[in-house]
Amino acid sequence: MQEQADVDPRFELKIDPGRALPEAIADKLRQLVEEGEYKPGGRLPNEAELARKLKVARSSVRTALQRLEAMRILEVRRGRGWYVRRAPAESSGPLDARDYQVSDLFELRIGLEGLAASLAAVRITEGELEDLAKINKQHQEADDREEMLRTDVAFHEAIVRAARNTALERTYQGIIGELADWRFQSFAAPGVGRRSAREHSKVLRYLRNHDPGGARVAMNGHLQRLYDELPEIGAEPLDTTESVVDLDPEWRD
Repeated sequence: MQEQADVDPRFELKIDPGRALPEAIADKLRQLVEEGEYKPGGRLPNEAELARKLKVARSSVRTALQRLEAMRILEVRRGRGWYVRRAPAESSGPLDARDYQVSDLFELRIGLEGLAASLAAVRITEGELEDLAKINKQHQEADDREEMLRTDVAFHEAIVRAARNTALERTYQGIIGELADWRFQSFAAPGVGRRSAREHSKVLRYLRNHDPGGARVAMNGHLQRLYDELPEIGAEPLDTTESVVDLDPEWRD
C-alpha cells in the first residue's frame, strides 16, 4: 500500500513494446514542460530525483535529458543542473517544422549550415576555433550514441553561432530539433562517429584558414552524405557541388 501511495500519476510512463525507455522518458518530460509543470527558465529536479519519480535508472534519465537538449527543449548549465529553455523550440523560428518531411528539413539545413560555415570563416574568433577543436576531439572519442549526438549538436551549433547572424540562427533552431531523433539513429552504424569527426576536422581546417568557400563546400559535403542516406529521397540525391563560377560573396567581418 505504501509503494502504491508513492506513485505520482504525473510521472507514470507509457512503455510500448519495442520502444526505447529513454524515448518514453523524454516524451513524458516534454509533456510536463508543455503542461507547465516545468516552466520556461525553471530548473528541473536533479537526475537522481527524476529517476526516483519515474521509477527508472538514472542512466536512462540522463539519456532522455540529452535528447531533449538536442531538441532545444532543455539546456544544461554546468554545475547547476537542467533547465527549461526560455523560448519554446517551436517558436524559435518561422516554421512549424513538424509539418515537413525529414528530407525537406535536411535540404534547408544544408543551405543554412553551408551559409553559416561561410560566414563563420570570416567572423569566428581564435577562442571559438579552439572550443570547436575541443568539441570535435570529444566527438571523436565518444563511445556511445548519446555522447556522439551531444558533441555533434555542440559542434554544428557553435558554427552557426560564429556566423553572427541572428535571423539565420533562429531559423536553424526552428528546424534542427525536429531532426534530433533521426540524428540519434544515424550514429548506430559502426564507424559513423569516426567518419563524422574526420569531416568535422575538414570543416574546422577551412575555418582556421578563414576560407569561406572551402568551409561552405566542406560543410555541404558533410551534410550531403547524410542526406543521400535518407530512405525517402530515392534515386535523386542532392548535388551541392561547387562549380567554377560558384564563388562566395565578400562577407563583412
